[in-house]
Amino acid sequence: FSGYWEMPEETAKTIDEDGWVHTGDIAIRDEEGFYYIVDRKKDMYISGGENVYPVEVENVIYQHPKVEEVAVIGVPDEKWGEVGKAVIVPKPGETITKEEIVEFCRGKLAKYKVPKYVAIVDSLPKSPAGKILKKDLRRDYGEPRDDYPSTAPT
Repeated sequence: FSGYWEMPEETAKTIDEDGWVHTGDIAIRDEEGFYYIVDRKKDMYISGGENVYPVEVENVIYQHPKVEEVAVIGVPDEKWGEVGKAVIVPKPGETITKEEIVEFCRGKLAKYKVPKYVAIVDSLPKSPAGKILKKDLRRDYGEPRDDYPSTAPT
């Protein structure tokens, strides 16, 4: 990897002076020595001094039978620094409430990982390749409040 095409500033942030590439991916290594990419460093948020990796929270919420898609972002919080906000697309014909999501997560996640806020939306912003655009979610839903179809950005 020699750099990003016509993006010298991004290249300078990614490749250190020794030539190492810092991708921003967070990986774990299993007991057999295999590595797995689990999240992006820039998507992690810190709540009350604890690192929260959104993919862990998303994996739990995806288990809810009424959830079609979900993305979790960190939003500002006066007490904890940041807290989670789940942006959820319900399955067709389903309605879902914040209370359902919070209750569903309580027995499966540490208390500080349970989303404090929920946004119910029709769709998540995606790249042409189908990747959820967390940057757009932070822009559109980055306020510390619940968002339902009547209050969601248009």
